[in-house]
Amino acid sequence: MLRTDGREPNELRPLSFQLDVQRHADGSCIVSLGETQVLCAVTVEERVPRWMRGTGRGWLTAEYNMLPASTNTRSGRERVLGAGRTKEIQRLIGRSLRAAVDLDALGERTFNIDCDVLNADGGTRTAAVTGAFVAVSQAIGGLAYERSPIRAAVAAVSVGIREGQVLVDLNYEEDSGADVDCNIVALADGGLVEVQGTAEGESFTPEQLGEMVAAAQSALEEMFAAQRSAIGA
Repeated sequence: MLRTDGREPNELRPLSFQLDVQRHADGSCIVSLGETQVLCAVTVEERVPRWMRGTGRGWLTAEYNMLPASTNTRSGRERVLGAGRTKEIQRLIGRSLRAAVDLDALGERTFNIDCDVLNADGGTRTAAVTGAFVAVSQAIGGLAYERSPIRAAVAAVSVGIREGQVLVDLNYEEDSGADVDCNIVALADGGLVEVQGTAEGESFTPEQLGEMVAAAQSALEEMFAAQRSAIGA
């Protein structure tokens, strides 16, 4: 089954990272996943939230926004707290990166991760997680750690079911018409961080969930390889 953009069911869209796009950030990249592009930037503060002071541990936190012209109809800028979807994605990015990094080894500093969607064509949250890891890796590399606090790379990919077929890395058209939509976050060591699965049209079976996870893991291996190439690991 060829898809609307000519890909095979298990084929990722082209993935690339443009590094050092913000001169004042401690780490930054634009991650491109097909037509989806997200600017990921990290700034490091030599302090932690009040509730963590004196623990010796560090913290990673994320903000996510879609810029007004990132979709085919202009969306207004979100102010202060943001919408429910935005907060959900911010928490997903933060959880994902904290799973990849040893907070005890960071020292008492905060990594602020900003993810801004420049162009949206599906998979913005998965691209944000994947690009954020590259930006965090850059920021960590610029600090004087004797041993890197990174436990393992983290990346994310969308998987769905449309007309009974499991599809990897859905674009907007596929996502909007999928019967099942799933986002999977995993570490390069094989561990799963998060599985978000929703029946949009029809319910799905445990066997189909297993098929989606297997398809995602294969695609994620490609994403980890692209991350390694980008950061020179």
